[in-house]
Amino acid sequence: MAIPTDPIETTEAPEPTEIADPASARNGPAGSWRELFGPDHRATALLIAGVMLLDGASTWVTTSLLPTAVEDIGGERLYAWTTTVFMIASVISALLVGRVLAVRGARAGFRIGIAAFVAGTGIATVTPTMEVLLAGRVSQGFGAGLLAGLSYVAVQSVLPERLWARGTGLVSATMAAGFFVGPAIGGLFAQFGAWRLAFATVMVLTLPLFPLVSRAVPAGGRAQSVSPLPVVSLVLLTAAAILISTAGVLSGPGPSVAAAFVLVAVFVLSERRPGARARVLPASAYTRRSALRWLYLTRVLITIAASAEAFISLFGQRLGDLPPVAAGFLGTTLPVGWALTQVSVSGARPAVLARLSLAGPFVLAAGLTATALLQREDASPLTVAAWAAAYLVAGSGIGMAMPHLSTAVMGSTTDPDEAAKASAAMNTIGLLAFSFGAASAGVLVNLGAPSMARSAHYVLFAFAAVAALAGVTASVRRRGAAALAGPDEP
Repeated sequence: MAIPTDPIETTEAPEPTEIADPASARNGPAGSWRELFGPDHRATALLIAGVMLLDGASTWVTTSLLPTAVEDIGGERLYAWTTTVFMIASVISALLVGRVLAVRGARAGFRIGIAAFVAGTGIATVTPTMEVLLAGRVSQGFGAGLLAGLSYVAVQSVLPERLWARGTGLVSATMAAGFFVGPAIGGLFAQFGAWRLAFATVMVLTLPLFPLVSRAVPAGGRAQSVSPLPVVSLVLLTAAAILISTAGVLSGPGPSVAAAFVLVAVFVLSERRPGARARVLPASAYTRRSALRWLYLTRVLITIAASAEAFISLFGQRLGDLPPVAAGFLGTTLPVGWALTQVSVSGARPAVLARLSLAGPFVLAAGLTATALLQREDASPLTVAAWAAAYLVAGSGIGMAMPHLSTAVMGSTTDPDEAAKASAAMNTIGLLAFSFGAASAGVLVNLGAPSMARSAHYVLFAFAAVAALAGVTASVRRRGAAALAGPDEP
């Protein structure tokens, strides 16, 4: 399916044509990695890989070299805000992906995102103070959020449908690769006190993406119609993102998390009003026949459970007495299990992916439960190795579930504008869900204090329950789709 090139109109978009669960209803052969990186799609695949690698690496680069940077420019009181402002900016730009597509098109959107990321990295390279570094992180986050959302849109609209699972597998794999590249770049340059050179290296590596955009994304790509800017929804979700992100730097984050949850609930109620023209999510997400709402809910629950990743390194340092570098790489085991599994299963037939998506949340729950049972003070190296294995299992559950969820979202409507909005929304809800999960984990860690083992038990057992709930919602969605499709539904 190509990105539409019709001129902009100012009329309201037509009501989307809905399909109960299209991805599971198609049983054609999946495309291969050879085809994805073949002459027809190589540029698109390389662009997606490049922007997601940068997205995955950017936070870890900063985290690895920030202690060294603070010694040089000061501003230790603002240490935690380097991640907070990046996340808030990412959420805001993710919410604007649909608007950028409608007004400027996908090609221009990629260029805007790359330019914002390069500008922010350049600011970080020459920053004289921590306050200026935070400004650079805002620009980086804005670019990263926009690029991640556009990458999902590119998979759905530029690649043929048989390559959707491969494309989303590429998104996960390259982001996970960034989790290794980031600490390597940041740690290496920080070791020699050349932290500015680390940012400069990232900026130079980003520049080749500019000319690649013209070959990877078709010209045009503006929406067939432009709805009003969803100001109310944007304000509600931005406020929720701020509350969630700042919860991680507050001593008592519970009220902030609760308030963010209320704002998200108000957002849903506002968007589902009959006749609402300005929405962040596709209109079909709020209709009774559509499976899209269950797809999003399942994805949200899985992402919340996966946000336990944010505390794996902390548990490794406090309970396993691991040095920071080793603990950092322990923290990558869950996303690595996710990426490796998703790449492995992305070539399966749609009916197989649908079955894996039902088992995936329960595999995730089992992995987190096993890790929780193994958490103890003064853990031995053998126990730490068992943690890593259990986290890999948990990550594999995510990798089993995500390909089908992603392709089902992309094929949830035949209306091209709604399909692009549905695809871009995967990044938006992913950012919010991960932030909400990480902030909630922070609350549980505080509840378990001063015992880190008890904190780890609270976080991992609670998120295992969330993962199991995702399995329930996936089953409900599947039964509902089968009932609507009839006996021929595989």
